[in-house]
Amino acid sequence: MANRTDPLAKSVHGTNPQNLVEKIVRSKIYQNTYWKEQCFGLTAETLVDKAMDLDHLGGTFGGARKPTPFLCLLLKMLQIQPDKDIVVEFIKNEDYKYVRVLGAFYLRLTASVSDVYLYLEPLYNDYRKLRRKLNDGSFSLTHVDEFIDEILTTDYSCDIALPRVQKRSNLEASGILDPRRSALEDDFEEDEEDKDDDDDNHHARPMDTDDRHKEYYRGRSPARDRDRDRDRDRERDRDRDRDRDRDRDRERDRKHDKYRDRDYDREYDRGRDRDRERDRDRDRERDRDRDRGRDRDRDRDREREGRERERKDRDRGRDRSRSRSRDRHDRDKDRDDGDHRRKRVRGSPSPQREEEGKKKEKKEKKEKKTDGTDHPDPEIAEANRLRASLGLKPLRV
Repeated sequence: MANRTDPLAKSVHGTNPQNLVEKIVRSKIYQNTYWKEQCFGLTAETLVDKAMDLDHLGGTFGGARKPTPFLCLLLKMLQIQPDKDIVVEFIKNEDYKYVRVLGAFYLRLTASVSDVYLYLEPLYNDYRKLRRKLNDGSFSLTHVDEFIDEILTTDYSCDIALPRVQKRSNLEASGILDPRRSALEDDFEEDEEDKDDDDDNHHARPMDTDDRHKEYYRGRSPARDRDRDRDRDRERDRDRDRDRDRDRDRERDRKHDKYRDRDYDREYDRGRDRDRERDRDRDRERDRDRDRGRDRDRDRDREREGRERERKDRDRGRDRSRSRSRDRHDRDKDRDDGDHRRKRVRGSPSPQREEEGKKKEKKEKKEKKTDGTDHPDPEIAEANRLRASLGLKPLRV
């Protein structure tokens, strides 16, 4: 919600005003602490107080490309879109130079071509010094007129792509703008008028001999006039050379800014590639640590399973040895018990069995005596056996 454009704001150059700032720079501004703490809830009235506290201008700086407070306030103005009268008052403010520069930069982004030249060209007469933060975080010295010339003649300033403006000569040819009038022309015209008045007064009064001598010594002689004209021409040539040198210096600075912008773009791309590569390395290291942790857990599980298997094998072997020893002990015991029984059976029979044997023997004797089969005479014994088989009584003899 805090980063949205005012719903009542109008589109600028056919797009959202905040889109005039590149998306990467805009995201850097949204993440900046100054934007979150100082620019939250600002209005057109309270923004002036923040602009009065500025002590330098610039775009982004450092390896992380941090935005300056100047850039944050510029984006805030694009977000709330103050009235044109407020922006003009910013530009006309002569007490706070950074407020004037902020308003001029905002007007350069949002105003029409005619308004840009109309309100920014008078600032060429402001020669106050400005502190500018460079890309590496250091400061350089510039002036208000130099900054105004930069935003009027270049397409890129403070890490922001400026809308293209037509050349002044084309606008003058089409009648949109009047020819530019320098602020020094009034002084030149006043000097020319003073010289004309002096010449008129000199020719109106006839000069006597003393006056001619005085005028000669004052420098009114033809030789002095030629020397003065020569000095004036020399001064004019010097001014022309100075203007040419200044134009050459501006062109050199423009080329240097272009190369610096190109170097900045290249360095920015390298920094972004470095950040991307650093993120990839971090992801790879994280994946490697995760795989290493998984391998460690897998080895730990294997060791635990191996120890568990060895413990079970030991328990199983111990049980087997115990069962074997128990079986051996049982077999030995059974063997001992069997031998003992045999010895007891062989050695001394039990009294019950002895009685049963005696009764059996008596019974057999009795039977032998009753059936007559034990008769000494074989024929009689055979006859008794036959009779016993037939169920008859034995023969009595």
